[in-house]
Amino acid sequence: MRIRPNKPAQSHIPASHGGKYGTKNPNPQVIDFSSNVNPLGCHPGVKRYLKKQLDLISEYPDPNSSDLRANLAWFTGVRKKQIVVGNGATEIIYNFCKTFLNKKTPILIPIPTFSEYEVSAKLCECKISFFKTMNLSKNLQKFIMKIPRNGCIFICNPNNPTGVLIKKKEMLKIISAAKKKSSLVFIDETFIELVPESNESLIKYIKNYENLFILRSLTKSFGLAGIRIGYGVSNSQIIDPLQKIKIPWNVSYMAQRAASAAICYHPFLEKTCKLIKKEKDFISLNLAKSKKFTCCDTSTNFILVKTKIKSRLLQKKLQRKKILIRDCSTFRGLNQNYIRIAVKTRKENIKLLKALEAI
Repeated sequence: MRIRPNKPAQSHIPASHGGKYGTKNPNPQVIDFSSNVNPLGCHPGVKRYLKKQLDLISEYPDPNSSDLRANLAWFTGVRKKQIVVGNGATEIIYNFCKTFLNKKTPILIPIPTFSEYEVSAKLCECKISFFKTMNLSKNLQKFIMKIPRNGCIFICNPNNPTGVLIKKKEMLKIISAAKKKSSLVFIDETFIELVPESNESLIKYIKNYENLFILRSLTKSFGLAGIRIGYGVSNSQIIDPLQKIKIPWNVSYMAQRAASAAICYHPFLEKTCKLIKKEKDFISLNLAKSKKFTCCDTSTNFILVKTKIKSRLLQKKLQRKKILIRDCSTFRGLNQNYIRIAVKTRKENIKLLKALEAI
């Protein structure tokens, strides 16, 4: 008997990601600049709270994450019924594609960007078109002209890996143009809370555009990468089906508790953003002294760096110094001339700069 998976599964190639386990030989002692998580990590109060919850880990979690959704409604200013919670933002990307896309759906993705939009759309056998740009704002009209009819657009804002932030008024032009063509707009705002001195989120506009879906994550902003928690915000036409098709108990009890506790410490984000602004400038100014590296302008907690040293070779050399950076050659639209580094604390950033200087 020969067992054959379906065609999309046969051709499926998982996306590459950063992190210690994104390398062949993960080293627990490495300083990880490849993952764009809050440089201050998880708030100590969340850790203290979770320790008190350990006696409840034998209980099943709420399958609808009701308390967490109520807390997120308070945090975001939208209604509870407009929120869906997932086991990380990536689960929601896959569920969204499975629910609303099929082989007849034309998809438009500006690149370089987060790889999971393409990978999950391919599993649905969608027709994917790419729009190459390092800054969508500079090519806005050309992009709008490419918006498909009865399709879907994926936009990461601020974009990963470039760090470019698209202003609200420009995003609204895209959403309006897509609405006229009956196309959905999936906006990934997982890094929006880590943008210092800016509020370009479109969450309050979900009531104006039924074609708009916004993805958020507590992984990056609140340092909960190991727990996996994300959420989506939209109208009932999008949220209700996503609530129905998610797997039972998709979010663990501890993840729901951790997320609820984390947003209670939301002033922590202000402290984080001040650090990001200061350290981002510190890294950029120091790398500008080198002839080997050029920093791209960024609005958030990571920096795309153009390098004269091949990215894979540079990654290997730094790993020997117990420092991990993101090789960006796996991003569609980039090559081995790019790396991405997360903004961390001053002590860690100095170690990175010294290691790069020595190469």
